[in-house]
Amino acid sequence: MEQIAITTEFIKLDAFLKFAALVGTGGEAKQVISDGLVGVNGETCTMRGKKLYPGDRVDFQGAVLEVVKA
Repeated sequence: MEQIAITTEFIKLDAFLKFAALVGTGGEAKQVISDGLVGVNGETCTMRGKKLYPGDRVDFQGAVLEVVKA
């Protein structure tokens, strides 16, 4: 599992996908989230504005990433 460090209190799911280089654009992030292809803490998430905090885990296309505080 890869760890992605954030310097803020939280990061929104769509921004996280871009920040972690899992998608190339915000539009692509919006699409994969709305298509139900992204999991947060083991559950499918379709809310692109979902706030992620340190300790949360994101699953996308076989990659598992954990949000950590920088």
